[in-house]
Amino acid sequence: QVQLVESGGGLVQAGGSLRLSCVASGRTFSYNAMGWFRQAPGQEREIVAAMTGDGTIRYYADSVKGRFTISRDNAKNTMYLQMNSLKPEDTAVYFCAADSRNDGVVVDKDKCDYWGQGTQVTVSS
Repeated sequence: QVQLVESGGGLVQAGGSLRLSCVASGRTFSYNAMGWFRQAPGQEREIVAAMTGDGTIRYYADSVKGRFTISRDNAKNTMYLQMNSLKPEDTAVYFCAADSRNDGVVVDKDKCDYWGQGTQVTVSS
């Protein structure tokens, strides 16, 4: 059974930091496009950050540029999202996702065929 499992969410004050992890099991995604998405209540799920299978190209939404860093350790089949200088508007459920048919950058949620269950990030003002 293929699974993506996120962890690291929680409650943090504005200006604080969190590090999210996404561990894949059941298959390797080492050569596949992966990304982090988020969904706030009443909002569409949106791309936060994404990277190529080899980690050489990274994409960031304008709202998180300079504050968030996406990375991956293919040896551990794990992807990370370091979130610094958090703002209340970053509050959302964060999901990791993979496009098993692509090794580029995936920013379209409809292209992802594997999803984690999500982890809640709440930033208080």
